[in-house]
Amino acid sequence: MDYSHNNISPLDNRYQNKILELREVFSEHALIKTRFYIEIDWLIFLCSNYSKYFDSISKSSIIKLNKFKYNFSDKDVKKIKKIEETTNHDVKAVEYFIRDFFKKDKTLSKYIHLIHFGLTSEDINSLSYAIMIKKGTSIQLDKVTECKKIIGKLANNWKNIAFLSKTHGQAASPSTIGKELKVYASRLDREINILKKIKPMAKFSGATGNYHTFNIAVDSIDWQKSNKKFIKSYKVEQNPITTQIEPHDWIAEILNSISRLNNILLDLSQDMWIYISNDVFGLKLIKNEVGSSTMPHKVNPIDFENAEGNLGISNALNNYFSDKLTKSRLQRDLSDSTVLRNIGTTYGYSYLAISSLVKGLNKLTPNKKSISDELDNNWEVLTEAVQTVMRYEGINDAYEQLKKLSRGNKLNKKTYIDFVSKLKISQKSKQKLLKLTPHNYIGLAKKF
Repeated sequence: MDYSHNNISPLDNRYQNKILELREVFSEHALIKTRFYIEIDWLIFLCSNYSKYFDSISKSSIIKLNKFKYNFSDKDVKKIKKIEETTNHDVKAVEYFIRDFFKKDKTLSKYIHLIHFGLTSEDINSLSYAIMIKKGTSIQLDKVTECKKIIGKLANNWKNIAFLSKTHGQAASPSTIGKELKVYASRLDREINILKKIKPMAKFSGATGNYHTFNIAVDSIDWQKSNKKFIKSYKVEQNPITTQIEPHDWIAEILNSISRLNNILLDLSQDMWIYISNDVFGLKLIKNEVGSSTMPHKVNPIDFENAEGNLGISNALNNYFSDKLTKSRLQRDLSDSTVLRNIGTTYGYSYLAISSLVKGLNKLTPNKKSISDELDNNWEVLTEAVQTVMRYEGINDAYEQLKKLSRGNKLNKKTYIDFVSKLKISQKSKQKLLKLTPHNYIGLAKKF
């Protein structure tokens, strides 16, 4: 029987095929597999680098261990979960799974005592989540970058299309569609660079972070330097001073950065929804797609709505995670553990949202007639230009004159030209204003 439709989270049923990359990074399988890899690598690291203090390990044994590692499968996950039913401890279950494998091999059985040597479960978890979040963030960055490139492409395609801006929902100085989209691409670019600079961190220093077990076993090894080297092999930074848990400040930094990216895209989604509602954009028709169960004419901006909703869920999760994970009672409490298990959901909802947004952006088409008509119906936006030129020409009450003419009134081409023609300004300025229309009053927008 297929139980996929019985899962509580839509990420695991309705949307599961849309976040496959992230499922491979943040699933329970992925967490167990990452812990398993670290345990094997740690044993090899000790025996390869410190054979003077620990049993040396042959190349054939390393090959055997790596084969064991890379053949890890769902079958092994089930075995570990079965062991966990007895231990009621997830990391210990991985240790016992490895021990059972070693027991069946005459050579590997000599290394059983070095499985999980010196470690607390938080060492394994800290590094595991750092690896997983690093991978997940990389996938997220790729998706955001894809979206940014599409926005940039559309900005370039539509750089010459002037349209009526809205401030406070009211007609304002015209812009171009390209320039307004460029704003979002620029904002995304800045935050992407910030996110790339945040380094995942982990601790590998035993209970309460003081290297007790390592030092009591062999005090002649520089364990801080040694364990840093091990962590760096996963391209993760060492947090050298911690309690039993790595304090997760870097996780909060990453999630806060993702929230800012989400907010930029949320802003874009809401603006696109309004532009569609105001006929600035139309949506390309998708054959056989249904917009309403009762109104056949509808073509809904559902992709932007889906993006908005899922970005909001991701932000809500980020807010909780970044607030919760940076706090722990004394040297440790376990409440962060259950929270960290959900870290993949915020990535999932954000990734899903960006996918919807990309889909929506690719459906957009500028409604040039509607855009042109709206500009033609709002000549009053040129009053900004007129009063500015009048000020430049030394007219003190320029603003007040234009306010009297336009506030609460609709201007048209005739009333505009009549007003400008009667102004006592230089011929050069007058000709400049007479050539002006809502279509070409766009400042330097095209240069962006």
